[in-house]
Amino acid sequence: MNNVPHFYSIFSQCISDYHQIHDIHQRINHSLNNSFPDNSLEYLLYRKNHIDNVQWDLEDLIRDPKILPEKALQLKRRIDKSNQDRTDIVEKIDDLFLGKFKDISPEKDARINTESISWALDRLSILALKIYHMQLQTERKDAGESHRKSCLKKLSILEVQKKDLIQAIHELMEDIAAGKRMMKVYRQMKMYNDPALNPVLYSSKKKS
Repeated sequence: MNNVPHFYSIFSQCISDYHQIHDIHQRINHSLNNSFPDNSLEYLLYRKNHIDNVQWDLEDLIRDPKILPEKALQLKRRIDKSNQDRTDIVEKIDDLFLGKFKDISPEKDARINTESISWALDRLSILALKIYHMQLQTERKDAGESHRKSCLKKLSILEVQKKDLIQAIHELMEDIAAGKRMMKVYRQMKMYNDPALNPVLYSSKKKS
């Protein structure tokens, strides 16, 4: 379970699978090759990256300066749902890691981390997408040489970030297993999607 390069390879595979079809409406179990056992760590990582792929395209579409307001609203609602789906998946992954490390007794001076393992993996998933798309920019035939060189420099920085983040996640998991850091989970507790917590939603419900 502590094989971060393997996790990254799952993200890369999902990105490759997604772009073979490249349709924001493709369904994860029907159009993609998520052959991992249901609700396994690998399955959830693949599914999480699929959500990231779709949302990347949605974020591009909503920035079209000629987009119609109705279309923009539809996309914004879909992005909101995508963000919630992403959070739900990450928290399921957190639950798996909680189970893995539940018998570890932290040392008295064990440190805490600013984020859970799963939210660090969330950043790694996004980073895999950045690398994929920046690589495409370095290969654009319709862009000038200066653009491609600039993107090559950015790509090299992203690759360093990838190496560092993989190492950092690996060390975090090692430290938790050794009791040097605490296995803590920080739930997002998003309020704007909850009809009981968003004042606009519960106020409108009272009026109706």
